[in-house]
Amino acid sequence: MSLISDIRQTFEPQRPTPTLRERNVQCMGPHGLHRMAYTEWGDRDNPRVVVCAHGLTRNGRDFDDLARALAEDFRVICPDVAGRGRSDWLGVKTDYGFPVYVPDMITLIARLDVESVSWVGTSMGGLIGMFIASQPHSPIGRLVLNDVGPVITAPSLQRIGEYVGRAPVFASMQEAEAYIREVSAPFGPLTDAQWRHLTEHSVRPVRNEAGVGFAMVYDPAIGDVFRNTPVQEDVDLWAIYERIACPTLVLRGAESDLLERSTLEQMAARGPRAQTAEFSGVGHAPMLMDAAQIAVVRDFLLAA
Repeated sequence: MSLISDIRQTFEPQRPTPTLRERNVQCMGPHGLHRMAYTEWGDRDNPRVVVCAHGLTRNGRDFDDLARALAEDFRVICPDVAGRGRSDWLGVKTDYGFPVYVPDMITLIARLDVESVSWVGTSMGGLIGMFIASQPHSPIGRLVLNDVGPVITAPSLQRIGEYVGRAPVFASMQEAEAYIREVSAPFGPLTDAQWRHLTEHSVRPVRNEAGVGFAMVYDPAIGDVFRNTPVQEDVDLWAIYERIACPTLVLRGAESDLLERSTLEQMAARGPRAQTAEFSGVGHAPMLMDAAQIAVVRDFLLAA
């Protein structure tokens, strides 16, 4: 077998390792322009485009592993939603919300100059995808909803509200990683390298009285906006979900408190009659860094 492997390595063309490109697009909000950053993977002329949108306090670099796996077949775009990652923080904090996030993504899709895109959205990113996919003439041709659906439980929103925007300034990367491991424990079992990757792209160096520390790369005001509209009951978005017509895949962490199994089962029977997959040992939300999780998404997107 080793001889066969040696022959293959000698005569088969070697595929280059995908690399990312960092780009930006100007978006117009209710109080002026802001810059939205994104990473781009794969052939920039490939008409097959996948947009990967992250969760509430996360950023586009969460999708590095998924993007590498998809880049041979797709052009992969991973934006940082306004107020996160490398994107601008909004001057008027009450602007943080879907009335800004959805038009920003339409601007991004227009920049890509393609007729349609596939969409992979985790949590908040999935809701953005739902809103766009529910519109007439939507540019979304295939939709992956990662641990989110038309019913968002009140307990999960209350849990998220307890920590969003309240992270301290960390004295070291080790402190930052320990915090991220704690608040992100529902992501499931990740390797040390994966936790370090998430940490490196979740914090930025800042100066304080003690010297140099590390702070989260999202605007803390996102948490204030989140808490200023306290949720006492589940959020019902069935009317939006049932307007979606494109092929849809829903992923769920088996221990998720945001997407309940009963909702997942209804999503398979209503609206776009989604395909479903559930991952054991994971809560909210699967990070799509595991090979098995990536394979489910890749197979669905390639089925087009």
